Amino acid sequence: MAIESDVLVVGGGLAGLTAALAAARSGGDVRLLSYKQSTLRSASGLVDILGYTPAGDGPLTDPYGAIPTLPETHPYRTVGVDTVREAMSLFDEAAPTYRGAHTDTNALVPTHGGTVKPTGRYPASASAGLASDGRDMLLVGLESMTDFDAPRAAAHLEAAGVPFDVRGVEIQFPGDLRADAKVTRYAKLLDTDGEVSVRGRERPAREALAARVAPHHEGEGRVGFPAVLGDDDPGGVRAALADHLGAAVFEVPMGPPSLPGLRLEDHLFAALDDAGVSIETGNPVTGFEGEDRVEQVFVDKNGAKIPNTAEQYVLATGGLVGKGIDSDREAVHEPIFDCHVAHASDRYEWFDGDVFGDHPFARFGVDTDHHLRPLAADGDVEFENLRAAGAVLGGYDFAAEKSGSGVSIATGYQAGHTAAQEAS
Repeated sequence: MAIESDVLVVGGGLAGLTAALAAARSGGDVRLLSYKQSTLRSASGLVDILGYTPAGDGPLTDPYGAIPTLPETHPYRTVGVDTVREAMSLFDEAAPTYRGAHTDTNALVPTHGGTVKPTGRYPASASAGLASDGRDMLLVGLESMTDFDAPRAAAHLEAAGVPFDVRGVEIQFPGDLRADAKVTRYAKLLDTDGEVSVRGRERPAREALAARVAPHHEGEGRVGFPAVLGDDDPGGVRAALADHLGAAVFEVPMGPPSLPGLRLEDHLFAALDDAGVSIETGNPVTGFEGEDRVEQVFVDKNGAKIPNTAEQYVLATGGLVGKGIDSDREAVHEPIFDCHVAHASDRYEWFDGDVFGDHPFARFGVDTDHHLRPLAADGDVEFENLRAAGAVLGGYDFAAEKSGSGVSIATGYQAGHTAAQEAS
């Protein structure tokens, strides 16, 4: 017997989670299918709206003001500025520890590589680190975390012309954690403020960490750490360190595995639970039945094809990186519904000869009508009850534009909201 729902969302990234939440908030009986764990745990936790134009102009001050100037094929032009604002309001409700909703202006957030990233929303844990803040900054790296070289990051920020003095130091994390300890080990230890052994003496972890930093602190108004400052109680960890150091404390967004990304995932899944969304993870959607309409999809469970039916469907499986768009030496395609993906017949035209050039593959994805329904090669709607959202969409380069999260939230919101309305 098929599992039934009003709206079925395929994909568990930011677009899929937003689509499911928007559909449920619009009154739909919603089911979410995700093959793998959410990609948010690999993301920085920053939520970009639009940092640069497709021509590379930026960083942009007002991302909303730039949206009407984007090419008509861009997903933001498909949904419109008002929908982007509505979608971000939904995000703000679901992620109450995020900041940035008070203004249309992008924040400039230092990253672990020493760059400054324009972003529309950022965790509260990063708020004391904004580049617009004139207070001097001390960056603290941990010797065991080789992906954050604090002195180098500080030098890069200085070279970028930030309006404050910045230094970087490396310390050893107190206690006997293994050199390859996961970020969650640091976080849990700081959450519980567990005892660590320092020169034969047991001390609370937060106090011991601050004591390691104190000799290097030269009165800077703020101190930045890699994003390991707690998982369950990051605010309490930062407050305790700030009290010991006499300076504001913030986290520098890191690469995967990302605690800010995991915290955001927790926020969104909690919101989905509250909204009554049914969630299934760990089993792939491998096919479907239907012609002008999708009648059902099949989930592979240990070789058995389990049918799932819905009135409306949302495709949010990601782009080339997430395998929502696939390719071989001959063609590019969308693997679940076989939606059309426009691309040159000669694969040598899929990329630019310059490694930093304008690569067509960066914009590969399905084209849609203004209801986000995928279009066939002849321009006709492929399935009247299927909508696409997030990185599976074509027409934009999210990496160059710094627009990936915003497009996922805006198109996920529009797809889920419209799907629920159509299903009612």
